[in-house]
Amino acid sequence: MSHPQIDLQQLLADIRELVEIESPSADLDAVARSAEVVARLGADLLGAPPERLVVDGVTHLRWRLGPEPRVLLLGHHDTVWPHGTLARIPYAVDDGVLRGPGCFDMLAGLVMAFHAVAALPSAEGVCLLVTGDEELGSPSSRALIETEARQASAVLVLEASADGGELKTARKGTSMYEIEIIGRAAHAGLEPENGVNATLELAQQVPAVAALSDLAAGTTVTPTSATSGTTLNTVPAAARFTVDVRAWSCAEQERVDAGIRALEPALEGAKLVVHGGINRPPLEAELSAELFDRAVSVASRLGLPVPGQAAVGGASDGNFAAGVGTPTLDGLGAVGGGAHAEDEHVLVDRLVDRTVLLHGLLQELLDGPADPPRGRP
Repeated sequence: MSHPQIDLQQLLADIRELVEIESPSADLDAVARSAEVVARLGADLLGAPPERLVVDGVTHLRWRLGPEPRVLLLGHHDTVWPHGTLARIPYAVDDGVLRGPGCFDMLAGLVMAFHAVAALPSAEGVCLLVTGDEELGSPSSRALIETEARQASAVLVLEASADGGELKTARKGTSMYEIEIIGRAAHAGLEPENGVNATLELAQQVPAVAALSDLAAGTTVTPTSATSGTTLNTVPAAARFTVDVRAWSCAEQERVDAGIRALEPALEGAKLVVHGGINRPPLEAELSAELFDRAVSVASRLGLPVPGQAAVGGASDGNFAAGVGTPTLDGLGAVGGGAHAEDEHVLVDRLVDRTVLLHGLLQELLDGPADPPRGRP
């Protein structure tokens, strides 16, 4: 297996082009504009245009290279950064560090995927799916991801690496909830006793929800944002709070889900309505073990830095792929840090070797005997 010729300057130019098209997930027009840039860049490198798949107004892109794709590459082109971030944190490369909104999570990974596939002698057997709503929990793209994963024998996810370039071999599953509290309004000075105070009910429910955590099992249940009331002198008739849940197993997700749905109001006359639920299943280590071993073997043969492995609390679209039973390896994208943070960055001197690793792993998977699809129906 020989090294492909990967042009670092072209990698940087392509990353810059994507970083400078802001694509906050909730702005569908911005996501559509970003998709056009991704589509053009990918078409130039892969020699074929993508299918544009618009679901609930969100633009996703799919390249199916050959009649029977065997390896699915997963990425996303939306980011968490609002419009205007680019003016404050512009694209820049300084002392070997690349910065710019979305560069690490995960625009550099997309560019690496395009260049790795373009360098293959034949890309037949590759499907590349680029979604536009991953940062929102993939509500419109989940079915696409699961369908493609069921047809593949392996899934490689171009999310950014863990610390030091470690590959992500396990991810927690995620659940997302909003607890709505319905009370009754009344004048806070004249007759507060006639109201049902949604703020007081919220104060009772937040610790009850947090108590569902099991830190020994690695399960976190975290109340996050909260709102309540309308004016200073009105007993609040409504409140709501959101809850972020992370767990290593489906059983733990289901335990917490049952606990949240079993909540009872503490105040007479109050009502609770639970919105949301289990979002992404966990990426369990046994589904990544074989692919991780192959990545280590490829790196050793090619004289590349041999990656370690990490289990992480954050979730990705790789969770959905693993959830249907297809072997999945995550964190094959850029090396750097600061995802979703002001210091988001990519280490320039790791872009080429990581692209070569992806190329080598793809080549090995495509050159081997054709495995049947591994996903569950």
